[in-house]
Amino acid sequence: MDLNLVLVVLVIVIALGFDYTNGFHDAANAIATSVSTRALTPRVALLMAAVMNIIGALLGTEVAKTIGKGIIDISHFTASADLAMQREGLVIVLAALVGAVTWNLITWWFGLPSSSSHALIGGLVGAGLASGTTVLWGGIGAQVIVPMFLSPLIGFVVSYLLMKVLLAAFARFAYHRTMRRFRIAQTISAAAMALGHGLQDAQKTMGVIVMALVAGGYGAHHDIFDPVTNEMTVPLWVKLAAAGAISLGTYSGGWRIMRTLGRKMIDLDPARGFVAETVSACVLYLSAFAFHAPISTTHTITSAILGVGATRRLSAVRWGVAGNIVIAWFLTLPAAAAVAAIIFVIIHALVAV
Repeated sequence: MDLNLVLVVLVIVIALGFDYTNGFHDAANAIATSVSTRALTPRVALLMAAVMNIIGALLGTEVAKTIGKGIIDISHFTASADLAMQREGLVIVLAALVGAVTWNLITWWFGLPSSSSHALIGGLVGAGLASGTTVLWGGIGAQVIVPMFLSPLIGFVVSYLLMKVLLAAFARFAYHRTMRRFRIAQTISAAAMALGHGLQDAQKTMGVIVMALVAGGYGAHHDIFDPVTNEMTVPLWVKLAAAGAISLGTYSGGWRIMRTLGRKMIDLDPARGFVAETVSACVLYLSAFAFHAPISTTHTITSAILGVGATRRLSAVRWGVAGNIVIAWFLTLPAAAAVAAIIFVIIHALVAV
């Protein structure tokens, strides 16, 4: 049996498994505020989010290219005709995925909305370092680290300012009637957020699957590189598989994290939920289409919720819960990297044997 083919299939299966865990781990990002304000029932919200995830996943591939080529350089494995070298590249991708899935499950268990995106990136870095592969620190700095800090900051500040404007604009309006209207508007903002989640997060899995196909020597078979421009392309079946996996994961729900985002940090009203979702969706679209940066939907929506919550009063935000979330953010990259490095050493030893 061709061991490389087995590894390619295993990587694809685990990548889709990661995509599934990404779905139920990050489902709360799109719908927690809508559910907590009773704009949508949980099941309706999950179904809507799952459908929008599929649509979003098919809207672009630039983020997938960043993940596939901008984090670590495995070209010396993929360009080699040596099966052992190709196998080394596959083990790196496999270890990265296992590290990301492990951290996703740990943070899901404790109800912490950490970033699946950064778990995957951390996994790639950890496996790359353990294998002696070139880590593209320049690309990581520009397209991962900088957006990691900027997107929550933008989410917080813009949400805070926009909420202040709305509070002033609707100060003389009847409160309950206004909240009913914002509850209806939240259906649209939640759908926009779910679309952005699919646009960002499903593409990351596409990038990993493409890496595995190229590392295993199947790049030409699937026409992954354009013969004229040599630009990476994502096969349609990879797009559909990633979209389907994240959608199924989303529909299965992520109730632990949903409670944290929707209730534990702050009690949201429909107007604040609408603003948080709208700002988050805009940040996700801007990052994907303009900068091709794989930002965290989790970081963006959490900071936006904190921003709208701070307009009520600073004490309205449960900063202890928010602090735990921030700690999980900072731990994600190194923790996923450490797990991936350990997994690489183990799998590499087994394959070598």
